[in-house]
Amino acid sequence: MLNQKTIEIVKSTVPVLEQYGEQITIRFYQLMFGNHPELLNIFNHANQKQGRQQKALAGTVYAAAMYIDNLEAILPVVKQIAHKHRSLGIKPEHYPIVGKHLLLAIKDVLGEAATDEIIDAWAQAYDVIANAFIGVEAEMYHEAATLQGGWDGFRAFYVDRKVQESDVITSFYLKPTDNQAIADFKPGQYISIKLEIEGQKFTHIRQYSLSDAPGKGYYRISVKREAGTANPDGVVSNYLHEGVNEGDLLQISAPAGDFVLDTEKSSPVVLLSGGVGLTPMMSMLKTVVEVQPKRMVAFVHAAQNSNVHALREEVEELAQLENVTSYVFYDSPTDDDRKHNRFDVEGYVTREWLKEKVSIEDADFYFCGPVPFMKAINSSLQELGINEERIHFEFFGPKASLV
Repeated sequence: MLNQKTIEIVKSTVPVLEQYGEQITIRFYQLMFGNHPELLNIFNHANQKQGRQQKALAGTVYAAAMYIDNLEAILPVVKQIAHKHRSLGIKPEHYPIVGKHLLLAIKDVLGEAATDEIIDAWAQAYDVIANAFIGVEAEMYHEAATLQGGWDGFRAFYVDRKVQESDVITSFYLKPTDNQAIADFKPGQYISIKLEIEGQKFTHIRQYSLSDAPGKGYYRISVKREAGTANPDGVVSNYLHEGVNEGDLLQISAPAGDFVLDTEKSSPVVLLSGGVGLTPMMSMLKTVVEVQPKRMVAFVHAAQNSNVHALREEVEELAQLENVTSYVFYDSPTDDDRKHNRFDVEGYVTREWLKEKVSIEDADFYFCGPVPFMKAINSSLQELGINEERIHFEFFGPKASLV
C-alpha cells in the first residue's frame, strides 16, 4: 500500500500528465525499444506507427494517477488490458523493463519539473499498478491453461478451410494439429496469431475476433485485407490473404477478451457493425440463435456496398428465424445492388432510424467497427437516453475515445 504523501504526490501530477502524457509515452516507447528491440516481437508495430498505442498508454497512465488511491475504479480497464497482455504473452519479467523506461521518459520530457520526490513516488505507484496487472494476468493464464481444451502460450493450428467472403475479407477455419479438444470461448472474444513473415525482422502478433459460435471444433476468423503493404497492418493482412493457404500452420493463443455477449439476459439485443466490425457480432448472433432461440435480436450492418459485404448469406439465412431481424446499410451501393435490392437503407445508421426501427426501451446494444462509425452509434444511443450499462463496444486495437 502507498502512504498518503506518495498518493498526494502522484495525484498532483494529474494535470501534467493530461498535458504531456502522450509526449511521455512516445518517448517511453522510443527508449524501451531502443534498449530492448526484442520486445518488438510482441508489440503491434502498426499501432506504434499510427500512434494509437501511445495515446492508449497515456490514457491509462493518466487514469492510474487520478485513481491511485482507488484502483478498484479502473479495474475494468485493467482487466481489458490484461486480456490483451495474456493473449500476447506478456509476462511478469516484462514489467520492470516497462517501469524503468516509463520513469526515464517522465524525466526526459518533464526535465527539472520531475523532481526526485516525484520520480520516487511514481516508482512506488508503478510497483502497485504493475502488481495489480500481474495478479490479474496470472489468474487469466491459469484459467486459459486449465480450461478443458485450453493451453498456455501459443499452440499450432492448421488452416482447414480458407473462404473468400468478399473482395476484402477472407475467412480462415482453424483446427489444432494435435487433433485434441480446443477451449470454448465466449461470443465476442478473439485469438492472437503469431506470424513469422519472410523478409520481416520481427515476429508479428495480431488479434482477430472469432466470427463463428463456440463449440464447433474449430475457430473461425474473418480477416480484412488492408490495401497496400506499406504499413505493418498491410503486411500482416496481405500475408494472410496471399501467403497462407489451406493446410498451412499458424501459432495461436487461447481465446481472450471481455467484450462478450451476456447470455444470462433474455432482453432484446441489438448488434451493430461497420465493415469488418461484424466479426464479433456474427459470433454473438449465432450464439443467440443456438442458445437463446426465443431472445429477440436485431443485426444491423453497415458497409460501402455488396462488394465488401462479408458473410451476408449467413445473416440472411438466420434472418428467416422468428427472433432475428436484419438490416443492411450501404453508403455507396452499386447499380447492381439497387437492381437486386441487396440493402435496406442507403446512407448511414442514424439516431432517428434507431428510434423508429429497433427496440430501445429494454435492449442491450453491442457495436464494433471503424472509430467514426462507433462514435456516431455511441452518440446516437446516448441521445436516445440509453444508459451506459446497456451500451457495449469493442475497439479493434488500443482503446480510443468515442467523444
